[in-house]
Amino acid sequence: MPANTTSNVSKALARLHDYWVLTKPEVNFLVLIATAVGFDLGWQGPFRLAALLNTLLGTLLVASGTATLNQYLERSFDAQMRRTAQRPLPAGRLKSAEALIAGLALAVAGAVYLALSVNLLASLLAAGTLVSYLAIYTPLKRRTAWCMFVGAFPGAAPPLIGYAAARGTLNLEAWLLFAMLFLWQFPHFLSIAWMYREDYSRAGYHMLPLDDGGRSMAWQMIISSLVLLPVSLAPTWLGAAGLPYLGGALIIGLAFSGFGMRLAMTRSRTLARQVLLASILYLPLLFGLLMLDKKTVA
Repeated sequence: MPANTTSNVSKALARLHDYWVLTKPEVNFLVLIATAVGFDLGWQGPFRLAALLNTLLGTLLVASGTATLNQYLERSFDAQMRRTAQRPLPAGRLKSAEALIAGLALAVAGAVYLALSVNLLASLLAAGTLVSYLAIYTPLKRRTAWCMFVGAFPGAAPPLIGYAAARGTLNLEAWLLFAMLFLWQFPHFLSIAWMYREDYSRAGYHMLPLDDGGRSMAWQMIISSLVLLPVSLAPTWLGAAGLPYLGGALIIGLAFSGFGMRLAMTRSRTLARQVLLASILYLPLLFGLLMLDKKTVA
């Protein structure tokens, strides 16, 4: 193969990789897990793989568009932080117009795909998640530490999308999944905010108050961890899961809470990283247990 052809192929692959990075695939992995759990608990009757795949594809497109548009909106601030300075936009590997077009195309395609192949409710929930994330949460990050609380609402929407796709409506079971994911986000994102608090401050983000010695982070970590534990056990009391789920959820819930309590008591980057890793393991384990031991709720 000629050298110039090899070089062109390498450049094309590098650009594709940069577009892939814009979609935040590591975040989308958890989004798809949460969506699949919502779909699985909401589905009634013989299982249809095509329906699940349509739901996941549409949700993935909207989530990818949301992540891309978020990086477009925050490109100048990302350039000011060490952890994000090498992203495709602040590093100059992609033009802002390219990211804007890609983000809009992905988001619109996903919403339309959900409306046509799944149902209108799932599409509206996905579109509402995108709008609230970009138009409310994103600008609030530079105004108030309450942004994390506000952002937890669109962040907890994926199981609602999955449930709506399967059932065509939302009931108490769906909102319980929403509550579980809503509460999980606080230990997860508080650990990130603590690890990179100086970096966030450099870009003008108010993820955590810098002048309280971590007291705000500690209290939020304690409260969210303590509330998440009984909420995570509620599917058994609701009749959506059995005793095997109850036992498993209790064990991993106590372990996860323990990580959060340690960070709240002794605030260090090492412990924050442990909470982050624990949160990434906890959510798939919890939802996996729920899918394995689910009961049908009318």
